[in-house]
Amino acid sequence: MKTMYGRQFATMVGMVLLSFLMLGASFATLSYQYTIREKKDTLERNARYIAQFTSDSVKSGGELVWQTMAFQSYLSSVAKVSDSHIIVTTPEGVIVYASSGDTALTGLQYAPLTQQMVNAILNGPFTGMTTLNGLYDEPRYLVGLPITTLVEGKDYLQGLVLVSCSASNISGVWRDLFAILLVTTVAVILIAAIISSVTSMRQSQPIKEIAAAARQFGLGRLDVRVDVGSRRDEVGELAEAFNAMADSLSKSEQRRSEFIANVSHELKTPMTSIAGFADGILDGTIPPDQERHYLQIISSETRRLSRLVRSMLDLSRLQSDERAAQQQFDICETLVRALVTLESKVNAKHLEVDAQLPQDEPVPVWGDQDAITQVCYNLLDNAIKFSQEGGVLGLGVTVKGAKATVTISNQGETIPPEEQQLIFDRFHKTDHSRSADRDGVGLGLYIVKTILNSHKENIICTSEDGVTKFIFTMTRA
Repeated sequence: MKTMYGRQFATMVGMVLLSFLMLGASFATLSYQYTIREKKDTLERNARYIAQFTSDSVKSGGELVWQTMAFQSYLSSVAKVSDSHIIVTTPEGVIVYASSGDTALTGLQYAPLTQQMVNAILNGPFTGMTTLNGLYDEPRYLVGLPITTLVEGKDYLQGLVLVSCSASNISGVWRDLFAILLVTTVAVILIAAIISSVTSMRQSQPIKEIAAAARQFGLGRLDVRVDVGSRRDEVGELAEAFNAMADSLSKSEQRRSEFIANVSHELKTPMTSIAGFADGILDGTIPPDQERHYLQIISSETRRLSRLVRSMLDLSRLQSDERAAQQQFDICETLVRALVTLESKVNAKHLEVDAQLPQDEPVPVWGDQDAITQVCYNLLDNAIKFSQEGGVLGLGVTVKGAKATVTISNQGETIPPEEQQLIFDRFHKTDHSRSADRDGVGLGLYIVKTILNSHKENIICTSEDGVTKFIFTMTRA
């Protein structure tokens, strides 16, 4: 398995090697060119000095000047000081004198220069690497110049001078440069390896912890968290995001467990009643004159089960929708239609309807009309259910800025402040015995909250002095 450390170390080593290779190649090329140019200038300068000295000596001492001790001492000194070899030849290339500084040899020990070399020097100056046709065991860097004497305005060729140096001087620079680059590269790679190890371990440790926590999550342990510590980098953000996800999953699991428990309770109660009364009728426990009464209870419980299943299906559909459909409709007309649907319940409780709706013009809003109709229906049904006999059922729509505010109120028992924050929860009922509201399933207000959340709208509940109000907003079209 390729680890983060391995990939990071390989990348760092590759970058270091590539950088040093490019820098080394550039520096070596510049050094080589500088060394060659410096050697060439030095050898050419010495060759010109020797040529000028020879020319002046010929003028004053005759043609056999290179046989004099003064001339040979001069050449020997120049060769020793410049660490070079000096060769003097006749115009035809016959070597008459050669010196390496420590030794001076006569021309009888050397073969003459080739005509090609002579021509190259005469057309020169000549510069380059050569063994002088085997005279040297290894190639040397050589500069060759003609020796001329100016007599009555005309140059006369007196001979040739060749000054050379060992190529090992140049290769030595390359070897030293390579050694420096090699040592530096190894040192940098070692430092990079240490730094890379520390940084990789620091980066990979939280990721390993996240992976271990994820595996624990897979085993059902939702209480596992990653210790972020003081990290504020990308890995720290990842760990924080993982912890946030873990918290969300833990809460979702808790809500799921509560939901299952609530559903089980809501299903168990009517099913127990249905089964008990049905068994009582079948085995004769319930007298025949009371069978109709208990059959009505069974029918009521069956309808409550049906409403519960229908509400759960509606809730599942709402939660699966990604976003609410957007269409333009009149919120006042929608509210009135929902009220007309519940007319029989209003009349049954002898409620007085107080509608505070704009009369001049409609109030168009954006949203899913069917879903908002259900919101209005659920809120009105809830208000009617908990209204006191002969009380006032209030409806109101007001417009302010880009929002339309809908208010539905009723007169009845005041909802305690601690309950007002819980009434939109699933299966929540203000009567914890769940006996007063036997027709309800505890999902109506939760569905209202879910629909409005999908519309990015808000709803609040207020209850004081026996008047309870539900207020929600809609975006105006």
